[in-house]
Amino acid sequence: MIATAELESAIRSSIPVLHLEIIDQSNGCGENYAVLVVSEAFEGKKTLARHRYINDLLKEQIAQMHAFSQKSLTPKQYEAYLAKNAEVA
Repeated sequence: MIATAELESAIRSSIPVLHLEIIDQSNGCGENYAVLVVSEAFEGKKTLARHRYINDLLKEQIAQMHAFSQKSLTPKQYEAYLAKNAEVA
């Protein structure tokens, strides 16, 4: 079982994080996580490069999971994401 704190520690120790959400979608058994990572480190990088970076960073943890999904956004993209979600709500 992977703990949320383990994922948070691995991410925060590797890149500067403006915002981080880690959601256990497996009802507490730690086998299915979704993460939202907002970092200036993603500036100038395409989505695939961001995903590969996070996947490589968490490769040991992901290997123990059933499912893993992520959103990796720049601060500007995160602002747009929040504004879009506010319109829907």
